[in-house]
Amino acid sequence: MRVDTWRLYPIFALAALAGASVWLERVTRIDEPVVQGEQTGPDFIAEQARVVGFGADGSQRYELLAERLEHFPAGDITRLHQPRLHMQGEQGETLISARSADVSPGGERVDLAGEVRVRRPATAETLPLTLDSEALTVWPDAHRALTDSPVVLTRGEGRATAQGMRADNLFGTLELIGEVRTLMPPRRQGSPS
Repeated sequence: MRVDTWRLYPIFALAALAGASVWLERVTRIDEPVVQGEQTGPDFIAEQARVVGFGADGSQRYELLAERLEHFPAGDITRLHQPRLHMQGEQGETLISARSADVSPGGERVDLAGEVRVRRPATAETLPLTLDSEALTVWPDAHRALTDSPVVLTRGEGRATAQGMRADNLFGTLELIGEVRTLMPPRRQGSPS
């Protein structure tokens, strides 16, 4: 029995078309869907940043300077490098500096880290106050601060060291925590408190 080869051309053409379709599908197939990863780096960077805050009466409450400010969308955290905060309050001015600080969303909490320094110059009524620590968490609106890192506190010629500290300016309290050591010079008549 003899088969005419011209009758096989449509079968060869269909086989070639099927083979090309399989090859094209394999070449263009995406094995794994591409997942857009969450951004881990900053979405905003500012060099030599300056932020000024004002009170309801229009008076300046604080000035914040930082060598670098970075905002991270993951967590809505703002990181400050070499922050320096100058605050004006009822008890006079306060200067706070650190190597870095992370500011929570809305600025409710500030975590300062590395060579944290708090300075309050003397006034006619008060002695100068300094606080040194490696870490300090501040809640600016609540006027509270906390650290579990060792602290050195000086007021005038008095000095205290402790393993941690809690401060609440609303009630004017400062609590030193763990292994507190103090050196208090004798109080002189008529000296500021």
